[in-house]
Formats: sequence, C-alpha cells, structure tokens
Amino acid sequence: MLVDAAFQLFGEAGETAVTVRSVCSVASLNTRYFYENFTDINELLGAVYDVVVADLIGTLAEAMSDLPDDRSRLRAGIRSVLDFSSGDPRRGRVLFTEARTNPVLAARRAATQELLRRSVVDDGQSGSPVARTSNLVSAAMYSGAMAELAQQWLLGSLGEDLDPVVDAAVRVIMPPDR
Repeated sequence: MLVDAAFQLFGEAGETAVTVRSVCSVASLNTRYFYENFTDINELLGAVYDVVVADLIGTLAEAMSDLPDDRSRLRAGIRSVLDFSSGDPRRGRVLFTEARTNPVLAARRAATQELLRRSVVDDGQSGSPVARTSNLVSAAMYSGAMAELAQQWLLGSLGEDLDPVVDAAVRVIMPPDR
C-alpha cells in the first residue's frame, strides 16, 4: 500500500510530493507502518522504481518472446518500452525523468542500464577481442540511446505517432543492410 501510494504521488507530482506524511495519508496508514517497512523516503522511492522496472521487464519479455529474428525483437522491444512509459505517464516519470536527478534512483537507473547492456551482449560469446569490443560498445550505446529515446518520447519531442519513431529507431540501431 505504501509503494502504491508513493507511486501515485511520485508519478503525478515528482519526488518532492513524497513525504512520510503524504504517503501515509494516501495509503490511509499510520506513520508507524512506514517505519516498520522503510528506513526513509529514499528507500521507498527505490522500491517504487524497482516495481516499475520489474513491470517493464515483464512487459518486454512478453513482447519479445517467440519472435523470429533480431529485427522483430528489436522493434517489439523499442515499441514496448515507449508504450509502457507513455501508457501511464507516472511510469515514464519514475523511470526516465525523476530517476535522473535523485541520487538513489540514479544509482538504480545505472544498474538497470547495466542490466540492459548485459542483455544485449552475449557474455558467453566467443570471437576475437575486436568483435567482443564492438559488441560491448554497441550494447553501451544501445542502452543509453533507449533511455534518451524514451525521455524524448515522453517530452513529446518526437511527435505523437509511435510508428515512425519505432521505425526510425530500428533503422538507426539496425540498418536494413544487416
């Protein structure tokens, strides 16, 4: 209940709206319950971030499962992240806006990007050191680019039609000649 209340407050009005008193009021709980579950607001905000990321990972896994090739998985993944983030603007705010400024959330965001980076690189991959380096660079650029793409989509900088945004992103990441 506390995480749900914090998500509502955080997602609608940002980090400054989340206080022990406001969260407990929205959750209709005594502050004692807050301190039985969290040491401070940052720990609660971290829990909110973790829940939203877990939901995003589940959404991504479902969208990309059983697709026949890298291009279709990439397309589904990009669309899924952007749909998820804008489908409920509170999720986008938690993942891509507020997570840039709060130190606790910035650390979680960095860990999430590292997880995304690792998911792009096959750690068991054999091959030359040059190929391995190339894959690591591509993965790093992809994870950073996805975060920025989501941020720009949420700001409305890319228009209102998701299809051309997804098409352009796929072409940039995986040009047609690949």
